[in-house]
Amino acid sequence: MRGAGVLEENPGGAMRRLPRLKIWNNHKQKNQPEEALLEGALQKEQQEEPQQEEQLEEISRRLILREEELFSRDVHSEVEKDQLQRDFEELRIQIWITIHSTFTSLTSRDLEVLRSAILSIQQQEEQDLRWKDCPKDQVPVWRPQGWLRTHNQLLQKMVESRLSQAAEENSTETDPLSSAVKKQVCRMGKRAKDDLLTVVKMVKDCYPAKVDILNIYAGLYHQTFSVRLAGLTSSELEIKDCSYVLFWVNHYYPREILNHKELDGLIKTACLGSLLLQDDLNRLEEQYLTHREEQVKLWLSTALKKEQEGWLSGNTPEVMDSYYFSPLAIDVIQVINSSLTEFNHTIHDQNKAQRLTVQLENFLCSYKKCLEELVKGNHSNVRSVVKAQLACEQQLSDYITRQTGSLSEEQQRRCLDSLSAMRDCGYRCFTCPLHDQTKARLSPLWTSVWVDGSLPVVDSLLDFLNQQLVDLSDLKPACRQSLLCVLYQNVVLQYVKKMMKTRSKSREQQVAGAQRMIEDAQKMDKFFTEEGCSETSWLHVMLCGLAEIIRLQDPASIQLEFVNLARTFPDLSGPHVSALLSIKNGLSSADVRSIRLSVEENRLLDVSTNQSPQFFSRVKVKWINNKINQMGLKS
Repeated sequence: MRGAGVLEENPGGAMRRLPRLKIWNNHKQKNQPEEALLEGALQKEQQEEPQQEEQLEEISRRLILREEELFSRDVHSEVEKDQLQRDFEELRIQIWITIHSTFTSLTSRDLEVLRSAILSIQQQEEQDLRWKDCPKDQVPVWRPQGWLRTHNQLLQKMVESRLSQAAEENSTETDPLSSAVKKQVCRMGKRAKDDLLTVVKMVKDCYPAKVDILNIYAGLYHQTFSVRLAGLTSSELEIKDCSYVLFWVNHYYPREILNHKELDGLIKTACLGSLLLQDDLNRLEEQYLTHREEQVKLWLSTALKKEQEGWLSGNTPEVMDSYYFSPLAIDVIQVINSSLTEFNHTIHDQNKAQRLTVQLENFLCSYKKCLEELVKGNHSNVRSVVKAQLACEQQLSDYITRQTGSLSEEQQRRCLDSLSAMRDCGYRCFTCPLHDQTKARLSPLWTSVWVDGSLPVVDSLLDFLNQQLVDLSDLKPACRQSLLCVLYQNVVLQYVKKMMKTRSKSREQQVAGAQRMIEDAQKMDKFFTEEGCSETSWLHVMLCGLAEIIRLQDPASIQLEFVNLARTFPDLSGPHVSALLSIKNGLSSADVRSIRLSVEENRLLDVSTNQSPQFFSRVKVKWINNKINQMGLKS
């Protein structure tokens, strides 16, 4: 940290001769210790200030000329020496009065006097250096003057006094603050900010640029503020005072004061460091984080417990905008948001935010378990509750996906995994009861009446589903759309499973069946697209690709179509290829082997670059392995 700093001398500065000036000599002071002179300067400030008849630096130069002329003689007049010493002391007092009035007298005239006083100090420091190597018995008794040292001592005392006064003064501006600690910190911080802005706007130009007076003052205010904060925090603080001090130390002081738009880039903040020593800072941060962890954990568990009590009591969730809704997600997001916002303004190390976000992770895990237990139970309100919780899940998923800064990648993944599991649990509540009905209605696939088009299997299924979807009208639209996309995949999954269990068909049946598949794919895609499932159009593409494989008879063309399908859906395995080929009639064992080998050889090497969803991995075809072995098709 930069200390009080030292005004740099200006060696080699040329002195010009001036006409003889009036020197105040009505004070009969002798050379006094520095502390006494400083005290005298402060007392002098209370008295009526004499009218300045000339610039202080001109008086200083005149005194230096008199000094040099006097000590250039072989014999020194004691009377003249005494008078000259009194004149130096008078000038000295006027300079200290001027410096001490830095923040109280800011007219253009006052600033001009201050600028003149600083030049005088530099002149006297230069003169001290000129006498430095002379024999001691030839040097004036008042040399060296040491005005730089006195100047810096005075600045330090001024800063200490101004912060002390600010801490103790009554100010309506800090009345809303709830404690004495907060008021003191705020008043001192505001005084430091106001004074530094005064320095940069007005005082800085009174000093030579190389003096860097702004950083001298910044160092003094920083050091003094730091000492007073150490005193305030030496004993354990109330948690609200603790968080307020951390807010000032880690956020407001470095960002809003040191990096104020009018100070930004001018203060050497890296040299200042923290307002608190690291051990003290760590102690306060640990106190704050421990308390905040407990608070967040309590708030989240209380919110979940209240929600769960509503479920178990048989209550139906409230309806908002025609769909079931629960305030749980909003409550959770508000708790986490407010905690993280306060954390960001209170703790310097943002990685420590994970001590709070882990509470969100634990909450979501408990939330998932509670919903799974509810679905397992025989509760009359389960469907309405699940609809409300699916809306919550979507809100929480959107929120967590956006939290890339506060959550680590692992935490984000685990949170989204819990929510995904909760969402799947909710979806199963609606899709599982439809599973058997869907399977039964698709059972006529690849029968003669389906192949010749006389039995509209998919039409019947879609009519049934349309009736069932009425029950989802009070589900949040975005959740309903997502659920229907899952239902669409489940329907197509049952469709493909049924197809893969079909035994070989004649060429005519293959061609006719392929045509029925294309028609079915179009009907299903139209039905679910109208329900909002536009992002699942890949199911239509996949079904049409399978139909093309069934329609084709040329082995080379079939092979090419399989390769394209496997590149689009990398989870299309060898057994799946064999199951599809088992429908074909007329392919030799060599053709089948060649097709399977070509599919394996032409797969995309980097499967991770393929963005297609997993589908075929959900189609189990273990039965085909026995058939492969029996046919001697194992490659």
